[in-house]
Amino acid sequence: MSALLNNHVAISLSSSTSSFFAQNSFDVVRTQIVSVPSSKKVGVCKCVATSPAAEQTDYKTKVSRNANIAKLQAGYLFPEIGRRKAAHMLKYPDAQVISLGIGDTTEPIPEVITSAMAKRALGLSTVEGYSGYGAEQGEKELRARLASTFYSNLGIEEDDIFVSDGAKSDISRLQVLFGSNVTMAVQDPSYPAYVDSSVIMGQTGQYQKDVEKFGKIEYMKCTPENDFFPDLSKVSRTDIIFFCSPNNPTGSAASREQLIQLVKFAKDNGSIIIYDSAYAMYVSGDTPKSIFEIPGAKEVAIETASFSKYAGFTGVRLGWTVVPKELKYSDGFLVAKDFNRIVCTGFNGASNVAQAGGLACLSPEGLKAMHEVVGFYKENTQIIVDTFTSLGFKVYGGIHAPYVWVHFPGQSSWDVFSEILEKTHVVTTPGSGFGPAGEGFVRVSAFGHRNNVLEACRRFKELYK
Repeated sequence: MSALLNNHVAISLSSSTSSFFAQNSFDVVRTQIVSVPSSKKVGVCKCVATSPAAEQTDYKTKVSRNANIAKLQAGYLFPEIGRRKAAHMLKYPDAQVISLGIGDTTEPIPEVITSAMAKRALGLSTVEGYSGYGAEQGEKELRARLASTFYSNLGIEEDDIFVSDGAKSDISRLQVLFGSNVTMAVQDPSYPAYVDSSVIMGQTGQYQKDVEKFGKIEYMKCTPENDFFPDLSKVSRTDIIFFCSPNNPTGSAASREQLIQLVKFAKDNGSIIIYDSAYAMYVSGDTPKSIFEIPGAKEVAIETASFSKYAGFTGVRLGWTVVPKELKYSDGFLVAKDFNRIVCTGFNGASNVAQAGGLACLSPEGLKAMHEVVGFYKENTQIIVDTFTSLGFKVYGGIHAPYVWVHFPGQSSWDVFSEILEKTHVVTTPGSGFGPAGEGFVRVSAFGHRNNVLEACRRFKELYK
């Protein structure tokens, strides 16, 4: 220790200590003066560390940034919501913040499913139970079980099914499959990943701030006025049509008649539908759960699905995509063969532990457990619907999906989001984040513990009574 100067001690940090501070983002180290009795010959340690900024150089590579990524606006919707939630929690550290924003499940995975994954995981520590790389397309037994469970009598066979690490991942793989030269249509509003992945692939023009749309994307407006199904007579022909039913965010599910129109529209235009059925298990009654319930759909459609919202696999990651062998390019080449090449090139197959969980999901006990989980979230949905309806709001969705689409006419979605967060400490999702037609709406997710949903609804009633 150096000599005492003015009752203070100066200590020089070693290079390793300085590195510790730098790695932990200590941008500035300040000296703090602490009062001590004058009789004590002890001062305050002054820590001196090099700022990381001073260590930075001006060196740049000669690699240009992907201009398509530069087109993207701000951050992806859900990380932006996470950022605002974090800022709110810093502002109100004692508040009980309830998240009904991002569609992340909250209830435990049923034990019949986790026990199967645990057994597979433990088996990997034995010679007999160990397995390395599996089939990129997924385990044969799981593919067969998916076909018989969800596509019985629809003409979908096990080799039409590709098991994956989730529907969102497959959305990007499908974009790679079709490349940058295709034209794209999306529902407006819709899940942001469709548009963002399209932008990244280079399928779009620049963002047009005046209309809040990207050039070269066909936005199919879905509002209460058209029963959340686009007027196809006003939709331009595109190569690819992204369609989600039940829809995220509106919670609306297309009827059989509407899907018949969509398939006919695709056939008339020679288009391919990418049908996102991630919430199909929430559908009740005669409303279709799969696009392949519609005659002729196998010739024009791909379907992607997931265990995320059925079994709580948002973190486990397991889904599947159906590419029928009847689906062909303009030259007659099978689309499934190219998708198989994409999967084999960029993916080594879903986790074998997760696939063991998928098989358990499709057992009689697993299916029963999944329906119970879905039923729980549907009860949450009804509580939210009843709350906003009692307060005089126009409420949509909530029947075939775990999302409630609440109308705040004449108000900015982000303003409503901010007001709800500030005054109730509840996180929702601004409708405009899903597309320009979502302006004036807020999505409320039913994924939450029951006591949190009830408490959030009590706060909504206090705010809007």
